[in-house]
Amino acid sequence: MHSLVGDRAWQWRPEEKEIPPENKGMADSGSEYDYQSGFGNEFATEDPRFPGALPKGQNNPQKCAYGLYAEQLSGTAFTAPRESNQRTWLYRILPSVKHSPFTPYPHQYLSSDWNKQHPNPNQLRWKPFDMPSEKTDWVDGLRTVAGAGDSRTRHGLSIHVYVCNTSMIDKAFYNSDGDLLLVPQEGELDITTELGRIRVKPNQICVIQQGIRFSVAVSGPSRGYILEVYDNHFVLPNLGPIGANGLANPRDFLTPTAWSENRKTDFKIVSKYQGHLFQALQDHSPFDVVGWHGNYAPYKYDLQNFCTVNSVSYDHMDPSIFTVLTCPSGKPGTALADFVIFPPRWSVAENTFRPPYYHRNCMSEFMGLILGKYEAKESGFNPGGATLHSMMTPHGPDAQCFEDWTNRELGPIKVAVGTQAFMFESCMQLALTKWGEETCNKIDKDYHKCWMDLKNNFAIKN
Repeated sequence: MHSLVGDRAWQWRPEEKEIPPENKGMADSGSEYDYQSGFGNEFATEDPRFPGALPKGQNNPQKCAYGLYAEQLSGTAFTAPRESNQRTWLYRILPSVKHSPFTPYPHQYLSSDWNKQHPNPNQLRWKPFDMPSEKTDWVDGLRTVAGAGDSRTRHGLSIHVYVCNTSMIDKAFYNSDGDLLLVPQEGELDITTELGRIRVKPNQICVIQQGIRFSVAVSGPSRGYILEVYDNHFVLPNLGPIGANGLANPRDFLTPTAWSENRKTDFKIVSKYQGHLFQALQDHSPFDVVGWHGNYAPYKYDLQNFCTVNSVSYDHMDPSIFTVLTCPSGKPGTALADFVIFPPRWSVAENTFRPPYYHRNCMSEFMGLILGKYEAKESGFNPGGATLHSMMTPHGPDAQCFEDWTNRELGPIKVAVGTQAFMFESCMQLALTKWGEETCNKIDKDYHKCWMDLKNNFAIKN
């Protein structure tokens, strides 16, 4: 049986492991996590231990229930159109303004200076990024690979990986520069946010928007990818003639319910601001939001819920049909960044070369592999690694893939079973960081050789 054929993709998943008490950090709860269903909904939720925490009929009463403070978190300008306006009202034990002044937080591998490295137009492939050998939490394990633009002008993006092996203890992070899309590849993330708790496993994603404070707990070595966007927020792609249903269905996006703790402790708040990290201290947990209402909140999505569409007659369709989320640019129909996946699916196109076609693109394509083997390159591209095919840099199936699929007897085939590859696609030219190009020491210098065995099959007589 061909390696791309097999059983349902979710069978790869490991059993859920309990997080040891000494490593739970801020996410220790002792109860199941609860979620609200829907994408971009207006939610209203209270910590069940404090009924009536949300005011009725107004946002900021003279006196809030339980002596709480009302605080608005704005994700768009006040005057943004109603259909795109995002904000949430938080009712918390102490307002977030109570902290010491910020001071620099040293970090060696987080970067937004895209001019340090000379441009590199080559096809690039990274071997799996190393796990840390020393005790490293999620913040200290951030590594910037590539990016473009400027967070100060709110235009651009960054691509990072994270590698960590210990939880954030009495420490929270927030991003002033934009939204973060997290793609775990190894190890589940137990995330406590101001708006509630989220558990994210490999083959799931999580979006945490600009300004929202969160802490990450892990149960062991963990690795994943991050897409950071400066411009807009992620939205669902328009479906056009597909109709009202398909791709990522809104009901499958899950937002946490309110959860709070009233804990007095020395707490460190780390802020990413204009590409640099800063830290402030406070004497209490920031996860003290007893209730909240609004439409600006983190969410997660299980990639196995994606409803694929594809050709049922002939030809290989463009990968845009696999878009889960998109961050629009100012140019209609062109994304600052798309998050695209290549999930298990049936391939039935007749008289068609079914793997991805050879391609030169006006967009930049950064790919990662969560699990399995990518159908166009079954060797060399491994889980935890990555590829980058820059603007107009040719790419496509390797020689072996072309040979196999050109001569294969076609019929209905289930492809990518046990596999989940993804792509961050952007309209911007991506520049590498020194860590991404040199320090990580993971670039496969033989990557180009996978195309060197392509043959000249031209014949005057067909």
